Amino acid sequence: MVSPQRRKVLLTGATGGIGQLLEKRLADSYELVLHGRTPRTDIEKQQLRRADLANFDEVVELMDGVDTVLHLAGAASPTSEWDDVLEANIVGFRNTLEAARLAGVRRFVFASSNHAMGMYDRDGQWPVYPHQLPRGDSLYGVSKIFGEALGRFYHDEYGIDFIALRIGWSAEDPMERDEDVLHAMWLSDDDAEQVFRCAIEADVAFGLYYAISDNPNRRWDLTNTMLELGYRPADSWTEASGQSEDVVEGGEEAPGDWPKNS
Repeated sequence: MVSPQRRKVLLTGATGGIGQLLEKRLADSYELVLHGRTPRTDIEKQQLRRADLANFDEVVELMDGVDTVLHLAGAASPTSEWDDVLEANIVGFRNTLEAARLAGVRRFVFASSNHAMGMYDRDGQWPVYPHQLPRGDSLYGVSKIFGEALGRFYHDEYGIDFIALRIGWSAEDPMERDEDVLHAMWLSDDDAEQVFRCAIEADVAFGLYYAISDNPNRRWDLTNTMLELGYRPADSWTEASGQSEDVVEGGEEAPGDWPKNS
């Protein structure tokens, strides 16, 4: 019996935290093409397809035979300056999406961020729903809003599937930081793997979805992530840490300097 052909998945930003996690967790299910600019080990030097996403011709070369793009590359800090987000998150993102379109890629999964809606968090205006108007809390957050908007256009205009995951706070240990708002948006490794698998496989062509774990104090709606993607978060920061939630009516305020150090 001939084994069914595995989907070819391009993972940009494979050297980042979530990128490394997905490389390990998805390799048995998909044919992975790993992209990165700064290999840190001999294995990465051998495996990585190095391309400057601001160089369109280099990006085009990554797309041969690709079914799905998981786009994690880009400036990742909420304190990123304009030049950083312009090159990596705006020009680089557009190049990756356009190259995917030209190559006939079926689906584009975009690692967006809670920071696309972060002003609601700064102001304590909870709960937050995916359909609300975006309110970036930083130039980084604004660049993620741009990505979501351009993805909507490419879906409407060209028919490419576009799934944006508004990722919460990814950390192996939820007690790494003692901030209620970060605990509330924590995304465990297992749940991160699950939500990206759902984004690859779900029978939905477009959507904006929060990606956080089943934290008891969360303020961000997961309804469409669960109903449309089939995501079922299994972890919570309280269970992972053995801690209990201090219930604060309306939600404990975000730090005054949010999103610094988030």
